[in-house]
Amino acid sequence: MSLIDTLRTLPGGGQQPRKRKTLVNSRVWKFLATHRLVTTLILIATASSIVFISYVGINSSSIPIYPNQVAGVQITANVAFDYVSHQQAELTREQIRNRVPRVYKLDDEPLKKFEAAIKDLLADLDTFEKRYPPEGAEDPVRTASFNALLVAFNARGPYNTTAAEVRTLLDIGDANRRREIAETALQTLREICKDGIQDNALAMMTASDGTSTLLRITRPGGESVERTVRTLENARSELRVSLASEGLRRRTIYTIARIFDNGLAPNIRFDEVATEALKMEATIKMPSPVVHVEKGQIIIENGKRVTSEQYEMLEAYRAYQLEHNTESSSADMQFLRRILVVLAMVLACAIYMRIEDPETLQSNGRLALLALVVVFNLALVRVTYWLSELPYFMHHSEAASILPYLAPTAIAPIIVVILIDAGSAIFMALLISVFTSVIYGNRLDVLVLTFFASIIATYQCRHVRRRSSIMRAALYGGIAVSCFALLFGIIDQQSFLGPDFTVPRQILTGLINGVITGVIVVGLLPIIETLFQRTTDITLLELTDYNHPLLRRMQMEAPGTYHHSLVVAQLAENAANAIGANPLLARVCALFHDIGKTNKPEYFTENQRDRANPHDENNPSLSALIIKAHVKDGVDLAIKNKLPRAVIDVIQQHHGTSLIRFFYHRALGEKRYQASGSASPIPHHGGTTPPVVVTRPPFAIQNSPGLDPVPVSESTYRYDGPRPQFKESAIILLADGVEAASRSMRKVTPQHLGELIDQIFRDRMDDEQLDDAPLTFADLNKIRNSFVLTLLNMLHSRVAYPPTEEKTVEQTNDKGTPPADALQPEPAK
Repeated sequence: MSLIDTLRTLPGGGQQPRKRKTLVNSRVWKFLATHRLVTTLILIATASSIVFISYVGINSSSIPIYPNQVAGVQITANVAFDYVSHQQAELTREQIRNRVPRVYKLDDEPLKKFEAAIKDLLADLDTFEKRYPPEGAEDPVRTASFNALLVAFNARGPYNTTAAEVRTLLDIGDANRRREIAETALQTLREICKDGIQDNALAMMTASDGTSTLLRITRPGGESVERTVRTLENARSELRVSLASEGLRRRTIYTIARIFDNGLAPNIRFDEVATEALKMEATIKMPSPVVHVEKGQIIIENGKRVTSEQYEMLEAYRAYQLEHNTESSSADMQFLRRILVVLAMVLACAIYMRIEDPETLQSNGRLALLALVVVFNLALVRVTYWLSELPYFMHHSEAASILPYLAPTAIAPIIVVILIDAGSAIFMALLISVFTSVIYGNRLDVLVLTFFASIIATYQCRHVRRRSSIMRAALYGGIAVSCFALLFGIIDQQSFLGPDFTVPRQILTGLINGVITGVIVVGLLPIIETLFQRTTDITLLELTDYNHPLLRRMQMEAPGTYHHSLVVAQLAENAANAIGANPLLARVCALFHDIGKTNKPEYFTENQRDRANPHDENNPSLSALIIKAHVKDGVDLAIKNKLPRAVIDVIQQHHGTSLIRFFYHRALGEKRYQASGSASPIPHHGGTTPPVVVTRPPFAIQNSPGLDPVPVSESTYRYDGPRPQFKESAIILLADGVEAASRSMRKVTPQHLGELIDQIFRDRMDDEQLDDAPLTFADLNKIRNSFVLTLLNMLHSRVAYPPTEEKTVEQTNDKGTPPADALQPEPAK
């Protein structure tokens, strides 16, 4: 093949050279990524943003405080002001209403009913007397008629009159005498019932001297007046006194009085309508009380539960400030105090990272990620606080009480635990919870519930690999908020199904908070991954799909490379798991580490199979250039297909700056040929012809007289690097070499395999390829053992099965005699 033909076979030969996409590694980018000045600016910007979000526009008088809540701040009036207290007006109104006496009305129906019954009894007695004269007293018919008369009278009440009492009335005289005595008794009953008779229960409820009570009674015209009301016993005594004026004997008086006692019954009934009218009349003219608040007077006490009166005073104070545009004289000192609090928290965060997570302080990108998500999360919390300033929430405190439960404080911790680690996520959860409680008035309950909910969500997202798992974890955090809302409601003795449904609203808000948090995190993750070049396990798991365009292309165009990548992926995953690295990251990076070979697959041994080797007719330096190009081609394909930065880094680093030994030694051999003028020691194979020794290999440059041969530069035969910078990349570098070398082993035993792996590890360390990787000798030992175990399982041999009878017959027919091994019996095992 001529030089021109060879050049045309190269990528882009005969055409305009295509431009590869490469990563940006400018000085400006390096300055932004690592310089301490940028780190300082990020910390200052973060502190300033937190101060602005948490404090600007928020003062002690504007902090959302609600009735029955334990105040986390003391509020003092900085000016004197007056306001009309509706709470005191309602209290005074209630006191006046309680002082208004109850109004009663007289019920004369029982007396009318009794009068009719007495008249019927007297008429029946007159008829009985005419029908049955006294001399027939023992007549059974007369007795039966008398008893029927008695039963009829008692049934009208019902009354409780005996036969002896009625007989006494019958025997007291003639009909006129009976009517005279009955009229005297009825007139007394009318006078008594006109003033009213009270029962014992009413006497216990009112002031009574034991014989009478002064009550307000409604007159027939509707006006209520105070009257003296008799008790039942007093009324009975007065009835007996009245009957005594009739000249009757004492025994007869008591007997007849017992008949008329049936007409004495409590006739005082509570008049609700008249009572309410009297209360309205008493309160309608009550003036509204005006409360004067002195300058310096404490409106809300820190640590005390806020009463309705204090809340009304606070609302009046806020309205006065808004109307007169007054500001606190100590606002500047308050602002300075708040700045110190923020600086202290940011400094504590920096110290924590210095001790537990130094990698974050060394990477400005990682630090900027933390700062951005924290500031964004606090901004959302401030938005929920801003809702409390809307007119609806200002006039409905029960609705405003749900806003702290709506604050999505778990967003930043979830993002941090997915993109960085759990330790940083927990610290960010504490930081956000502290400033959330500050925004909502130094409320300890808000700090506790938001921190606990964030911890729950963070715990559930430690090893998340699916986006649905994020939603589930955020919902668990929302459930935690709802549980705290229920517990706080029980502690505050709030009715679960009260008129405002405050507790159910707060529980429902907690669940909504979880859903909102999950949706925001799922939506933000792809943006943050792209912006900060971070890769989550979710994205890595999606890349393990073998139907990915690059993997499908590798299967079709470079099947040998594809199989090599699968084996390297298995080796790398197991080794990463052994040393505590990210096995999923190692697997994905190993799958894609050789995608650059798909541009010229025939130049790589694993894809040549029975085809001729195109390198046989190339200059060694040209062959080395083609081999090295698969790294740049891989980076180009990875960028075009938007693979994560970690995968691109492994593609660049999986050979480090190692030497392409075969072509380097071939170049040295050709140099010796040029120097000696002898035949080349490098055999060339052209197609299927036997190897021949050529006297002048292709591209061998003859020296001009008096000139030395061109020296072979080792840098020409080394990869451009860089060397592996992280554990997974170093594992893949080692696995790549081990997998390729293991193919040449004729006998796979643990000893031979261990010696081969040890030799490769020593070569890589002697070549300084692992100097930049954070691996210890203990890690290398674990990786070596993992490689041995994995390869022994992959390269195991199978038992040779004896041929079937039909196969033996066919072989006999084809060759005349069966093979010797087919006739041998199977050895005993």
